[in-house]
Amino acid sequence: MNNTRILLIDDDESLCTLLTMNLTDAGYNVLSTTEGKEALDQVEKDIFNIIITDLRIDTVTGFDILEKVKRMSPSTEVIMVTGHGSVEDAVDAMKKGAFNYITKPVDPDELNLVIQKALEKQKLTNEVKNLRSQLQKEISLKNIIAVSPKMRNILEMVNRISDSDATVLIEGESGTGKEIIAKAIHNNSLRKSGPFVAINCGAMPENLLESELFGHVRGAFTGANNTKKGLFEEANNGTIFLDEVGETTQSFQVKLLRVLQENEIRRVGDTKDIPIKVRILAASNRELKKMVLDNIFRKDLYYRLRVIPIYLPPLRERKEDILSLTDFFLTRFSKISNRPKLKISKSAQQKLEHYFWPGNVRELENTIERAMILSREDELQSNDILLEESSTEVLQDKSELINLTLKEVEERHIKMVLEDCSWHLTKTAKRLKIGYNTLWRRMKEYGINK
Repeated sequence: MNNTRILLIDDDESLCTLLTMNLTDAGYNVLSTTEGKEALDQVEKDIFNIIITDLRIDTVTGFDILEKVKRMSPSTEVIMVTGHGSVEDAVDAMKKGAFNYITKPVDPDELNLVIQKALEKQKLTNEVKNLRSQLQKEISLKNIIAVSPKMRNILEMVNRISDSDATVLIEGESGTGKEIIAKAIHNNSLRKSGPFVAINCGAMPENLLESELFGHVRGAFTGANNTKKGLFEEANNGTIFLDEVGETTQSFQVKLLRVLQENEIRRVGDTKDIPIKVRILAASNRELKKMVLDNIFRKDLYYRLRVIPIYLPPLRERKEDILSLTDFFLTRFSKISNRPKLKISKSAQQKLEHYFWPGNVRELENTIERAMILSREDELQSNDILLEESSTEVLQDKSELINLTLKEVEERHIKMVLEDCSWHLTKTAKRLKIGYNTLWRRMKEYGINK
């Protein structure tokens, strides 16, 4: 049986039974009813690919069904069944959004052909929608800046894994480009014609996250007035990117683990499971292995996500990429602002190369955009590059830094930002672009006290 779900509505019980048998034999998942009110209730609480409805049922008409369906689930195709004397009404229904009509007595082969055409239309509509989306955010390996050996090795890894369906865990600091790598994996995979759906798991509370990912049925909770597909269903035959998966609660992690194990989801408030065919890519700016040791993140989920691990190094560890990325951003912003591409002075280049970049590539992008706005010349100067003073000071003296370990540099930087923020931990964490708990753990690890 395929995943096509059909709702069949006809008050002729014998015809309803016959067509249900024929459609089930053809491999469709069929739900049937002879009552109009029950049909309206089904349309409210569930989503179908195809609805086949008689034009005249009881007190409910095919027009009532059509109106409700197009309001609740516009992508669902409606096929009208009518007697010869009501063909004009059926044509009128097509003008109002019905896909097609067939006349009684119903020929099962003709009905199956109309269903196939309706499904083809749905597929084409989805492909066009996905193509438009991809054109707006197309990212391929060839247009990712990778001069440093570390980044070139990562792109080689992405090239090797793209055609598999293995789950990938991408780790790295905020702003290192985890979503860009995820899009590159999708766009170079066999699923590239399918949707790429991204969600930040740390940006919403657990109950809302569950509803967003898995969907919900009507009445599942206060405000759930309609049945809604979740993002896992929206990503079917494509890729879903779960960013900041380390910010989820352990109770939610159990539900996510089940999706990975069973390849099916259950909408909030529902009692039945829905099979899915989705590749899962996950990302975290926190070290999940340490979170597992601290009993914050589930060990079984960690290993399910970490089939293929990718670690994106911070920008300070791949300095060879800084000027190439700068040139890329200068080109992009010159096109956006419709002005000649600016050159960059030697002193400005050195300032960029000596900076610590706590915000990584994202901070570099914002810095170049700001510099272009501020510059009144055809060449960016050092004073056009506005940077966080505390981070500049950390890397100002090369001779001093050369003998420091990365942890020692990080400890010094955290202390400077803490002092600059008057030891306000929430403000400091925000400046450093890390979580409050991460800052607290770093302070404990380094023995940093006021």
